[in-house]
Amino acid sequence: MDRDEYLERLGATTDESADLFEHFEQRSFDGRTYHVLSDARHGLERGTVIVEDADAVVRGYPSIPRLLVLEPGVQSFFEDHETVVVEEKLDGFNVRLADIGEPLAFTRSGYVCPYTTARARKLLSLEAFFDEYPEQVLCAELIGPETPYTATDYEGVDTHDFRVFGVRDRESGDPLSVADRRAICETYDFNQPRLFGRAPPESAAELVRDTIAELDAAGREGVVMKSETGDAMVKYTTEAQHHGELAYAFSLPFDHGRDFVFSRLIREAFQAAEFDEDEDRLQARAHDLGESILVPMVEAIQDVDDGETIGHRHTVRGDVGSIDALFDHLHDQSMTLEIEADRREDGQRVVEFVKVAESSRDRITYYLEGGTRTE
Repeated sequence: MDRDEYLERLGATTDESADLFEHFEQRSFDGRTYHVLSDARHGLERGTVIVEDADAVVRGYPSIPRLLVLEPGVQSFFEDHETVVVEEKLDGFNVRLADIGEPLAFTRSGYVCPYTTARARKLLSLEAFFDEYPEQVLCAELIGPETPYTATDYEGVDTHDFRVFGVRDRESGDPLSVADRRAICETYDFNQPRLFGRAPPESAAELVRDTIAELDAAGREGVVMKSETGDAMVKYTTEAQHHGELAYAFSLPFDHGRDFVFSRLIREAFQAAEFDEDEDRLQARAHDLGESILVPMVEAIQDVDDGETIGHRHTVRGDVGSIDALFDHLHDQSMTLEIEADRREDGQRVVEFVKVAESSRDRITYYLEGGTRTE
């Protein structure tokens, strides 16, 4: 690989190729070798990929900052002349779909996911899209109750589906405008996140607040605010999402770090300070927050005490080859899996399995057996 050539193409902030490429990892998929930037470095996003045999670069997806306070946060983040577009933020599995001689689904960290690749090829008109836009990347969320990563119920999604939330240049990472992306996705019948409206920065916070109230009542995640050009993005999430993520973390209390928990508490505190206008509402929020922390942790302890497996439960369906490739992929990442059901439905293989939370299971067992904790 000509590292100096790729350094120039990537536009990294270092002039020394060795400084950049020492952070790339070599990986393979289906006999093909590719190189992945495992962490953001020198102005490049985590998950940036080089596929040398195709002479292709796939830029990583940029990290989206988060607002903790809508007023004056929205006006501070966006320029006065910009239009703010408000779209739903979906709770799913984020991938980039790129044509590297064949369509592949790259995860945020740069792995090729064989299962998501197979499902995208089946469910989306990728061949037609890439025939017309070979140098573009589809940024999409795999959503639904049956995925191997994030399982969430969405109306109208019985098993799983994709939502395309961005179209970007494969090598530069430059986005299409929101209007152009939405028009192109409609042409190819790609489903997209809900659009809640457009507003100037001075009134966008009110639009977001109304939208958040609607999404919170439905137990949804939140919104992404974007400039019409797609260059500027910031996210904001619901109370329901904060509580749901805390309940998820405390259901496996020794598998999620303090940073994960503290960040959710910070989001909740700033939202409460801005939204909760009376003491009764604040007390109700505090009660719900406490339940999301204590109840799932107690249930996890009881489950371990009863000899039950704790972990992340998933259901997946697809052809035999894609399911086998998925489990090979998960085993390669050193995951401990427990198959709970394996059956055939309508010509597809359906597997229910658990990603065993070994750390929480073992630590809870240790304490239940009389182990001590140093604090």
